[in-house]
Amino acid sequence: MGVGLATLLVCGNGQLAFLSLRASERAYHSNGRKILMGKTVKVGRALLSVFDKTGMADFARGLSAAGVELVSTGGTHKLIKDAGLPVREISDLTGFPEMMDGRVKTLHPKVHGGLLSVRDNPTHSAAMAEHEIGAIDLVAVNLYPFEKTVASGASYDDIIENIDIGGPAMVRSAAKNHAYVTVVVDPADYPEILASMTESGGVPFALRQKLAAKAYARTAAYDSAISTWFARAIDYPEIPYRSFSGTLREVMRYGENPHQWAGFYASGESRAGVATATQVQGKTLSYNNINDTDAAFELVSEFDPAEVAAVAIIKHANPCGVAVAGDLLTAYRDALRTDPVSAFGGIVATNREIDAVTATEIVKVFTEVIVAPSATQEAQDIIAAKKNLRLLLTGGIADPKADGLVVKSVAGGLLVQSRDNRNVDDCELKVVTRRQPTEAEMADLRLAAKVAKHVKSNAIVYVKAGATVGIGAGQMSRVDSALTAHRKSIDAARAAGIEGALTAGSVAASDAFFPFADGLEALVAAGATAVIQPGGSMRDDEVIAAADAAGIAMVLTGMRHFRH
Repeated sequence: MGVGLATLLVCGNGQLAFLSLRASERAYHSNGRKILMGKTVKVGRALLSVFDKTGMADFARGLSAAGVELVSTGGTHKLIKDAGLPVREISDLTGFPEMMDGRVKTLHPKVHGGLLSVRDNPTHSAAMAEHEIGAIDLVAVNLYPFEKTVASGASYDDIIENIDIGGPAMVRSAAKNHAYVTVVVDPADYPEILASMTESGGVPFALRQKLAAKAYARTAAYDSAISTWFARAIDYPEIPYRSFSGTLREVMRYGENPHQWAGFYASGESRAGVATATQVQGKTLSYNNINDTDAAFELVSEFDPAEVAAVAIIKHANPCGVAVAGDLLTAYRDALRTDPVSAFGGIVATNREIDAVTATEIVKVFTEVIVAPSATQEAQDIIAAKKNLRLLLTGGIADPKADGLVVKSVAGGLLVQSRDNRNVDDCELKVVTRRQPTEAEMADLRLAAKVAKHVKSNAIVYVKAGATVGIGAGQMSRVDSALTAHRKSIDAARAAGIEGALTAGSVAASDAFFPFADGLEALVAAGATAVIQPGGSMRDDEVIAAADAAGIAMVLTGMRHFRH
C-alpha cells in the first residue's frame, strides 16, 4: 500500500521509524491539513530501546530483513549487534553521547523531531531538511521496571532512579503521531507487526491506532504507579490528583450479569491474594468467582495459621460459615454446619495447606472455588477429580495489617479510603456489664468480631465453640439481621439432627452499635450469653441496662466495621 524508503532506528529506550505515503492514501481535515485515513504505512527507520528484551532479537531480525534501518541504545544496541545485525548507535543519530549515567540519551530534537513531524506539512519538512532530521517510522520501547522495583522493597533513592524519563517521552511522541508512526510497548505485539509488514508492506492504520492507545495506557499506568508510590512514601493521602491503574489479566465472559462487560486487571500489588494466586486447575474464573474468592481469602487471612486452622465458606461475598480449630478438617466441618444449604456452589478458603482428608471432605459438596496458601499433591489429585472445580494457591496468607487503598466508583467520581486493616485484636476491650465473659466466651467473642468485619452491614454473627452458628447479613435493620441469623440457625440445627437452634448458648457480635435495646434483646432471645459491639450509641446506657437485666456479658471494642 505505502511506497517509499523504510528505515528503522532501534534504541535501548526508544524507537524511530520513517514512512512515505502515496497521494491516494491521504485525506484532508476541514482546515485543509492532510491526514492519513486508514492506510498502511511502510517502515523505513526504527528506533528500538527496551529494558525487557524478550523477543527483541527476533523482532530486530525481522525488521532488518524487511529493509528497515535500525537505531538503538545501550543494552538493546549490544543485543542487536551481537545478533549480527546492522544497527546504529543513538549517539550516531543525535551527534551527542549518552551522558549523566544514561539519564540523557534520547531527549534530543533529532529523535523527537523524527517522531513528531507531520510528514505532509511543508513547514515540518523544511525544518527537518534544515536541521538534518530523519523521520522515524517505528519506535519499540518498554520502560524501566518501576513497579517491580517498588515491590522489591528497594530504597527511596533506588526507586527514584528507576523512574523512566526518555522512554515515556518517546512513547508519547510516537503515539501522538500514530498517523505516521508505529509505537510498540509490549513484546507480545512484535509478531503481529512483522506479519502485517510481510502481508501488506507496512503497518495498517487500525493497528497503529490500537498500538497508540495501548502505549498511552501504558504510560498512564506507569505515571499512576509513580504518583501512588510517591503519595504513600511521603504520607500524602489527600493528594489532589489520584489515578489508579492495572494490567489486564483476563477478559471475562461477562460481569456480574450476562449483559455486562468485565475484565480482571492486576494492580501489581505483591500482597498475597486472588490476583497473585496460581490457578492449578478448573474452569476460568468468572467476575463473581473473583469477587467472592477475594472476600473469602481476606477473611481467613485474619487468622494466623501458626496459631489456628481457619476455614471460611463464602456466597455472594458474605460468609455463610466460618470456623477455627486445631486442624482444617474439623474447621471445615464446623464451618459447613453453619449453613449447609448456602454453602452449595460457594467458595472455600483456608489459611493452611490443604491436606488429603480435608480435600476429600470439601469435594463432597459442590464448590466453585477453593483458595489456600498451598495444597499437598495428594490433595490436588483428589480435587482434580472435579475437573471444573477451580483450585487457587496463593503461596501464603494476605497480611491483614497491610496498608492500602480501596476504591469504589460512584456517578461522576471515585470514593477512596484506606483498607480496613484493623480488627478486635487492636482494640482496648471494655466490659461494661456486671457479668464478666468467661474465657471461652471471650475467645468466641473475638472470633465473632473478626467474622462480623467481613459481613455486609448490618451484620450479626453468632459463634459457639470456635464456629459460627448463625450469620445475618445485609439487612436494613440490625434486629432483622439478628432474627435472620437465628432463623437460619434453627434450619441448620434441623439439618444436623439437633433440636432447637444452634445459637442457644452462643455469643454474638455486631459490626456497629445498637441504636436501641431491641437489637440486643433479639440476640438474647436467640440464646446469646455474651455480646461484643463497638458501642457509641446515644442509648448505650439503655442497651447496657438491657444486657444486665438479661444477665449476659457485654464487651465494647470502640471500633466499627461497616461493610457495604
